[in-house]
Amino acid sequence: MANNIFLVDDDPVVRDVTAEYLQMRGFTVTTLPSVRAMQERLRSERPQVVVLDIMMPEVDGISALRALRESGDDLPVIMLTARNEVIDRVLGLEFGADDYVGKPFDPGELVARIRSVMRRRSIANLTGAPESRESFRFGPFELDFRSRELYRDEVRMPLRSSEFAFLKLFVNHSMTILSRERIIEIVYGEAGRYRNRSLDVAIWRLRRLIETDPSEPRYLQTVWGHGYVFVPDGEVGFAERFGEHAREHADEAGAEYADEFEGEMPDNEED
Repeated sequence: MANNIFLVDDDPVVRDVTAEYLQMRGFTVTTLPSVRAMQERLRSERPQVVVLDIMMPEVDGISALRALRESGDDLPVIMLTARNEVIDRVLGLEFGADDYVGKPFDPGELVARIRSVMRRRSIANLTGAPESRESFRFGPFELDFRSRELYRDEVRMPLRSSEFAFLKLFVNHSMTILSRERIIEIVYGEAGRYRNRSLDVAIWRLRRLIETDPSEPRYLQTVWGHGYVFVPDGEVGFAERFGEHAREHADEAGAEYADEFEGEMPDNEED
């Protein structure tokens, strides 16, 4: 069903008020009081997005999300978190949440997040469509474009549609510096329409998939002030060397500019 939302929260007031607001904005809402109820309903119905509270009795939202992702289910999920619980947000993103909203929340913000997730998923699915081309190998990994699957030492790794879209983008532009704006433009079609957090989460997830140490990436490196570069052979320090090269050129250009106008600046001119 188009625009169908599962709203999973054990607080009946939150469920009723939020559901009413979402329905006024054109969504069909199925309210569910627990993770167990959600899991049962998913056997017969597929929503566009699940809005899932973290703090619930019996089975919490993080455990439910983790079970979904481990089963290979790529269903879009927005987590509802206590506003100051950073650890909940980190765990939610680690286990595959598409976004999060802190409680108490403005229903209008939730609507915006839902629409953004739906839009991103729709475009990413088109960007990450299967292709009849040879697999791409880097390090111990193999990216299969036909099946949209990633293997490490011939062992299949869980790969979401959005993750495949971003990984395919970097593979297609290996050893090319891509700015944040350019990446978003290629994947989503319109730079500036999507928040920086969308890209931050995508990069973070990819690094957790393909890097031995995500804090010291070898394949997906950051070029400070410029963007990101995919280095298939995992050459350590490539991004740093590029950044130094770019800074040297900038310094040289600045020096040439200063030399050109030397002697033309007024002395001790007061405003």
